Amino acid sequence: MSDNFTPLTIDEYARQAALTDQRKGKQALSFSMLGVFGETGSLLSEVKKKQRDKASYLGYADAVAEELGDVLWYVASIARRSQISLSTIAANAANGKAKLAPAELTFHALQPAQIPIGKEPTTKFEHRLLAMAGQIGLLVNEYQSGVLKDKARLLDRLTQVMQQLIEAANDAGVTLEIAAIKNLHKIFDRWPRERNYPPAFDADMDIEEQLPRRLTIDVFERTVRKNVYVYQKSSGVFVGDRLTDNALEPDDYRFHDVFHYAHVAVLGWSPVVRALLRLKRKSDPKLDEAEDGARAILIEEGVTSWIFGHAQKLDFFEGVKTGGLPLDMLKHVRDFVGGYEADRCPLWLWEEAILQGYQAFRFLQKHRRGRIQIDFSNRRLRAKELPL
Repeated sequence: MSDNFTPLTIDEYARQAALTDQRKGKQALSFSMLGVFGETGSLLSEVKKKQRDKASYLGYADAVAEELGDVLWYVASIARRSQISLSTIAANAANGKAKLAPAELTFHALQPAQIPIGKEPTTKFEHRLLAMAGQIGLLVNEYQSGVLKDKARLLDRLTQVMQQLIEAANDAGVTLEIAAIKNLHKIFDRWPRERNYPPAFDADMDIEEQLPRRLTIDVFERTVRKNVYVYQKSSGVFVGDRLTDNALEPDDYRFHDVFHYAHVAVLGWSPVVRALLRLKRKSDPKLDEAEDGARAILIEEGVTSWIFGHAQKLDFFEGVKTGGLPLDMLKHVRDFVGGYEADRCPLWLWEEAILQGYQAFRFLQKHRRGRIQIDFSNRRLRAKELPL
């Protein structure tokens, strides 16, 4: 182990995990119980998917590490809400194998120094997961029956769960330390302690090749030969083509460029807007072809359309507050843009762009016209009434 590497202690993980806990109130412990039960089911599902799609399912190893980290997070949540330290649970689960006091106990101390990497589920791992699921089932059942009001009984039950979790990690070839670190990275990527905005992707480019830091676009409908189109103007100049919904059933997708404007305002990214405003980075042929080219434009349009399909089922995110978009949806969005510069945007920043874009979209739906203002310096997209 490198001299520069500091092993992650159980208590430090628990402390950091607590910073991302969004649940408050009397039902929080029940939520954590549901969470540990659900994540165990997700872990079993990964094994099932690998068995069913053995050759084509390539995400198995990463998914197992992620799901083990999620189970660990909920165990930590249950322990914290029950006023039991996670390190005490881990020390009990180690059965004296870890020669450290609970406060100094590290994840590294819970497992063998060398663990064979598991690329596919073994029979032993499957049995271990079923055993862990059984222990978690007992935990939830005893919680429901009120038995776990006895803290000693709860400690014993959580110890049994932790023992199975450690052995499951061993059998899967996953270090719990890596699973814990990845878990913290994921949850802070989604629910950060501080929202530090990354610099613009084109900060080093000439201003002629930068996306606008401030821009006003007037969006309005106009009827032409009984067909209703959306037009856009900026500084008196038409932007892009006139738009329709391109659908059999009207759904106001004609206003969808507002989502691209939100990408500019919040993410500092939009191959679509670069093409519309002729701001492609021609001085760098690689960026021009890869990041600003036709494929990148299709990726952004695909992301926009995919999110729209989900938004339609959720009242276009009306009433959804910061932190409220589904984590899986945001992860899929980033998978969508994998390999492009936008995949460096944290999940919380994607959420801001999506929510601001849909706030402006709902404004346009209601008023059928509006003045859209991009303000990249403040990472804001605003929609105001457009004078008649």
